[in-house]
Amino acid sequence: MSQSGKNGLTYSDAGVDIDAGNLLVEKIKPAVRSTRRPGADGEIGGFGGLFDLKAAGFTDPILVAANDGVGTKLKIAIDANYHDTVGIDLVAMCVNDLVVQGAEPLFFLDYFATGKLDTDQGAAIVTGIAAGCREAGCALLGGETAEMPGMYSDGDYDLAGFAVGAAERHELLPTRDITEGDVILGLSSSGVHSNGFSLVRKIVTLSGLAWDAPAPFAEGKTLGEALLTPTRIYVKPLLKAIRETKALKALAHITGGGFPENIPRVLPKHLAAEIDLSAVKVPPVFSWLARTGGVAAHEMLRTFNCGVGMIVVVASENVDAVTKSLEAEGEAVIVLGRMIGRAEGAAGTVYQGTLAL
Repeated sequence: MSQSGKNGLTYSDAGVDIDAGNLLVEKIKPAVRSTRRPGADGEIGGFGGLFDLKAAGFTDPILVAANDGVGTKLKIAIDANYHDTVGIDLVAMCVNDLVVQGAEPLFFLDYFATGKLDTDQGAAIVTGIAAGCREAGCALLGGETAEMPGMYSDGDYDLAGFAVGAAERHELLPTRDITEGDVILGLSSSGVHSNGFSLVRKIVTLSGLAWDAPAPFAEGKTLGEALLTPTRIYVKPLLKAIRETKALKALAHITGGGFPENIPRVLPKHLAAEIDLSAVKVPPVFSWLARTGGVAAHEMLRTFNCGVGMIVVVASENVDAVTKSLEAEGEAVIVLGRMIGRAEGAAGTVYQGTLAL
């Protein structure tokens, strides 16, 4: 029997298309180019991305790094066949974690893994990543596209993002002077952001609604579209407020774990955050999720942001100046609570009032 059939195998026969990978790189070059900023002006395609810290204008910088993914929100994008915005989520989840340390995002790298590379799908995802990078002011410096048949089913993919930022040493957050009586401000979220989507998907299954059904909580949008609303990127308004007012003491990005898990991460052990839940303007999506899934308020609070995507700690005398700075950049700001004393072993977040679900 001839062996020529065996000897004729190619990588393409194994399910990996090198030409598709090269085509994707060419397709995304304009999107990547649109994210250039001082310090980064190279072209993708090399083995590594270069960044000139001096050209970015820093004098005594501390580098800050963060990485994250989009979680099972990607399953909705896949099932609804809408891939334009998950790239924004990917960037947001990373850069919002940088700015809470007082850092300006400088550059971003992405990792995109799929079972079979669809260049249109890949280009839509990377175009979203580039949009997120522009909004955060960071360069999309490079990335990795991995076609892995047998690891992912056809149509499935996963994303991971890596962001590096810098802060002048004296501007790092949190500061060391957080004290009782300091005020906690809340910045509105755009919706569910990118946490709790395993529960969201379970609730959608219970509702019996299809992804292309009208969203019960968002007029003019399908359910899939509404739930894929991208995570808000708070970087530019917060950096402006940090630099203009010099009054921000701490920031916390409200992700998985909600208020109880995320706020105490930036507080001294002797202080707790007293949150007035009645001050929160709860977006309709959370009311729908709670009602449809029969989810209790305390479970909502430890799973979702419930309408507040970022908290800001300031001294009481600086509330007006910081609020004014943030509102001028389009943020919706509420007075969410204040710092109180905390006994050893006590919770880092305590609640007043009730959540208007």
